Amino acid sequence: MKFTVNWLKQYVDVNISSSELADRLTMAGLEVDGVEDIFTDLDGVKVARIVTVSSHPNADRLVVCKVDIGGKESQVVCGAPNARAGLMTAIALPGTTLSSGLAIKKSKIRGQLSEGMLCSEKDLGISEAHAGIMELDWLQESGQDLADALELKDTVIEVDLTPNRPDCTSLIGIGRETAVFCNTTIKHPVSVEELPTLTGEGCRFSVTVEDADCPRYAARLLKNVTIGPSPWWLQKRLLAVDLRPINNVVDITNFVMLEYGQPLHAFDFKKLGGGAIVVRKARQGETMTTLDGVERQLDPQMLMICDAQKPVAVAGVMGGGNSEVDEQTTEVLLESACFDPVSVRRTARNLNLGTDASYRFERGVDPQLAPRAMERAVRLLCELAGAEVEPNGIDFAEGVKNPEAVNLRVQRTNDLLGYDFSAAEISKMLTDIEIGVEQLDSDTLKVTPPSFRVDLEREVDIVEEVARLKGYNEFPHTMPLVPMSASLPDPARSLRKDVAAMMTSLGFNEAINYSFVTPKHFDMLGLDENDSQRQTVRLLNPLGEEQSVMRSMLLPGLLENVRRNVNYQSADIRLFEIGKCFHPVSDAEQPKEQTSLSVVMSGNRLPGAPVLHFGQEKGDFYDIRGVVETLLRELRICSICFDINPASAPKYCEPHTSMQLSTNDVNLGHCGKIGKAVLGNFGIKQDVYYLDIDMDILLSLTRESKKFVPLPKFPSVKWDIAVLVPERIGAGEIVQAIKDLGIDLVENAELFDIYRGETIGEGRKSVAVKVTYRSSECTLDDETVVKEHNKILDMILTRFEGQLREE
Repeated sequence: MKFTVNWLKQYVDVNISSSELADRLTMAGLEVDGVEDIFTDLDGVKVARIVTVSSHPNADRLVVCKVDIGGKESQVVCGAPNARAGLMTAIALPGTTLSSGLAIKKSKIRGQLSEGMLCSEKDLGISEAHAGIMELDWLQESGQDLADALELKDTVIEVDLTPNRPDCTSLIGIGRETAVFCNTTIKHPVSVEELPTLTGEGCRFSVTVEDADCPRYAARLLKNVTIGPSPWWLQKRLLAVDLRPINNVVDITNFVMLEYGQPLHAFDFKKLGGGAIVVRKARQGETMTTLDGVERQLDPQMLMICDAQKPVAVAGVMGGGNSEVDEQTTEVLLESACFDPVSVRRTARNLNLGTDASYRFERGVDPQLAPRAMERAVRLLCELAGAEVEPNGIDFAEGVKNPEAVNLRVQRTNDLLGYDFSAAEISKMLTDIEIGVEQLDSDTLKVTPPSFRVDLEREVDIVEEVARLKGYNEFPHTMPLVPMSASLPDPARSLRKDVAAMMTSLGFNEAINYSFVTPKHFDMLGLDENDSQRQTVRLLNPLGEEQSVMRSMLLPGLLENVRRNVNYQSADIRLFEIGKCFHPVSDAEQPKEQTSLSVVMSGNRLPGAPVLHFGQEKGDFYDIRGVVETLLRELRICSICFDINPASAPKYCEPHTSMQLSTNDVNLGHCGKIGKAVLGNFGIKQDVYYLDIDMDILLSLTRESKKFVPLPKFPSVKWDIAVLVPERIGAGEIVQAIKDLGIDLVENAELFDIYRGETIGEGRKSVAVKVTYRSSECTLDDETVVKEHNKILDMILTRFEGQLREE
């Protein structure tokens, strides 16, 4: 919103400087984007009267003018077609530099002396008009500074308005705010008491509103209108805010729009079929050519202003060329209406057509403004266009709703703002900006927001308004109370940080994918129709089908990452993601959020290692298992069990590689190799191994405390055990059982061989375990080791149906 300070002074006694005005507006919530003094470069431009005009002896299109500049006569060579004797115009004297950078100096043009330059409006940066030199016939004296004679010097202020303040898209709205901190009152061009009552009786036109998107429509008919240029004061106001003057009728509607914030439209009444105005939605297949000369294809969602046969304007956006006011217009039907903001916004977007009118209607125009703005325009048309207004008019206002009152508690206001306002102080501040206030009791005010303040709906809105009017800088400053205590770290965040650091140290890169995914992922993974992972939270307003549901698992996103990296010739991939998965809960508004860790690994075992020394050996299942063991060991999670059960393997995993991870009968997750068919669905042509762990369960587990163990002083003794056990017995179970015996001398037990062959027999296998013994007090002898070793043998032979290999 642009306005000039001198224009603002027509409504408010501004008793502060322009810079202070800009600061006060900003502090009042109307952020000022720029303050600019205009026409400060016209010091060498004067008003001149052309005394005589004679032909140039050496040029057909030039004339030699004798001009009077405050009693001093000069000669100027000019090529303007409107140069004539007696014309008051503008002259740039030698030594002047125009806004375009042109430096004026005495010179000879085709042999004739020229002591300056007669200027057009474009030459002086006033407007783009350059058909001829300026015509200033209303001025009487020559020699004045042009800027003073035309009152050009002014200050333009541009305000960046928030969508909740449509009332400030006008000079009246800005003036209302300015009057508060200038401690004065605003002067309205038209008071409510001056408004005529419009009944519609005896009108030569009719108005029919068929759609609720038009809550108010007022119209009046003016006759004997004379179309012509606007007076300079009106053109000057429009030019200062970058609007191009067109003719007196159009300029008046634009002027009143800027003044009141109410867009108006003038129809050539003789071009309206049947003398009727019908407000309705467009019909299928209708088209209309707007004022910019573009034919618009209309759709049934667009609100139109029509006559008895055809559309004549796009409601709230732009008029039509078929009802445009032109030089032959003598009767004007003036429209002042209010339209639904959503309807105007949708229409303007669909037509890709933004205008000053749609800018205001999209934010919400006060329906009570329509009769006041129309009366103001009618008076100006009668004054500047010689129009005669017909006695009556039509004002359809059946859709106008009165604002609802809000009770404001004084004590509540003080509690929220940290101040000590009285009821009288609050009442004065609110009434100064035309908000109705009635005191119900000592602590309660009944506040009735005016119709132009669409942002005041609740008590807290009024409280914020009180703070704004008081001025945020006026509130006392208090330092926040910061207790001298440190908050405990969030365990979930700490675990996530630890896991991310460990995965990074293992050579993995962290991926962060969108939580919005496509439901096609479940088909690509080959999940059953009744699989619980298919139960997802669907978005009400998705960006597209590819992001229409919230993810229930992280793995598909990582597989998409693998595909993309492989396609970009980066085949050695190690990625992990820690993120939320979402699962709907019946009879609950919000879904359950589960934090998970997913890992994928593909390509060489040692990415980036020199091929000469390490070859190109591919990673396999044991690498992903090693990741699990390292991660859980570093987290001090003990007693990890790897259970291979092909029957319970996920559909996307090769059954013989699927391993369930658990500890103390608590299921942590699973790992394995992605199936070939699933990889094909994702467009991946190399093996991929994965790991999935429930971080919420991991967080709930008890982690072993850190213990200090001194370096051993005495040597260790390593003995091997080789036993035959049934095929169903897991080698890892034997190792874990040895550790669980709790023998103090046993430092470690590790599997080093599994053998199957004809010498063993069908259904059995040989398992070899190396047991390390060590004492912290002495060097072990064979007798001591044999005693503990036999305990381990007895346990294996009894518990696992074992048999010593040498037997």
